[in-house]
Amino acid sequence: MIKRELYLKKLLSLKDQPIIKVLTGMRRAGKSTLLDLLEEAFMAAGVPKAQIIHLNFEWMALDEIRDYHQLYALLQERMRGQQTVYLLLDEIQLVEHWERAVNSLFAERRADIYLTGSNAKLLSSEIATLLAGRYALIEVYPLSFREYLMFLPEAEREADAAFQRYLQYGGLPIVPGMPQDEDLIQTVLSGIYNTVLMKDIVQRNAVRDPDLLERIVRFLTAHVGSAVSTSKISGYLTSQGRKTSPTTIDNYLKMLSDAFIFYRAERYDIKGKQYLKTQEKYYIVDIGLRNALLGFHGGDYGHILENIVYLELRRRGYEVGVGKLGTLEVDFVATKPGRKVYYQVSASILDETTRARELAPLRKIPDQYEKVILTMDRTFVKDFDGIRNVNIIDFLLSDV
Repeated sequence: MIKRELYLKKLLSLKDQPIIKVLTGMRRAGKSTLLDLLEEAFMAAGVPKAQIIHLNFEWMALDEIRDYHQLYALLQERMRGQQTVYLLLDEIQLVEHWERAVNSLFAERRADIYLTGSNAKLLSSEIATLLAGRYALIEVYPLSFREYLMFLPEAEREADAAFQRYLQYGGLPIVPGMPQDEDLIQTVLSGIYNTVLMKDIVQRNAVRDPDLLERIVRFLTAHVGSAVSTSKISGYLTSQGRKTSPTTIDNYLKMLSDAFIFYRAERYDIKGKQYLKTQEKYYIVDIGLRNALLGFHGGDYGHILENIVYLELRRRGYEVGVGKLGTLEVDFVATKPGRKVYYQVSASILDETTRARELAPLRKIPDQYEKVILTMDRTFVKDFDGIRNVNIIDFLLSDV
């Protein structure tokens, strides 16, 4: 297994801290592997195997553990004879009211607890209230481009060529180690998508109209990086002969966000310094999944690059919105404690007209926070009147 240092470092920094560690993210993004890596790290640090209880609730052996009474009894049995233990509980949301058992074990102070789940309902309002102030949330995404390179054989790590494969096949951890055969990868990614759609959305939410849900998915997939509204989606569905209500569309959009298939970026009024609730954008969790649905060739290259940058900013801990400045738009306003950066993303700004258009919103921002334009260009111009010009691959491989 290749270590995913970004996440492993976060988890190990929280070892033995009096909080519950929660890993969330789309199915097959690598959460289970992270628990395996964490177990290895604990044992390398001298933790006895008997003090590590590692359970995956998708295992057939645990199929009968489906409510919190059964969970609590199982863990008490496994913990017998140990003063303290490390609990690694994978896909915990499959156990009904799991939070009650976990909260009790946490209160007893006998366990350092690590959980994973593939649905945002893992931390619904009721659960968050019960565990308030007692958990640290770590979102797990598919491989960053830097991680993707580490998953490749050393002979295939030339950045520019590898990036083109990354744009085509995405960063789900299963992909880099496979033969780079388009039909094979199409089959694997389609299988993952269908599993996520059926298990994490249709079954879990008792969706009555899976066909309608799939049509919404395909619409969002084809429009990553474009402003979306329920009326726009409704118009598309009507043109497809499928009339529905705004409420149903909103419900399905929430289901897709809860399953971490799409992320919503709200509009941010730069002058008013507030988020707006209209014309948000959606970005897909993995470009490979997008291409498996729409085809591996063609598409809006600029918006695909935008999607890649959006996910990278989230990986780096930023809250990411879409900047609004009058009639102009800044692709991303990225904020975290102590830092704000404005980003514009473009395939190329070598053309003078394109360059002027892309730089205009950044130049009109009235504050002095950092401004960056990201492109695929390789030029010697590193700065446009204080606006940094950075190659996207260099950005993805940087530590900033």
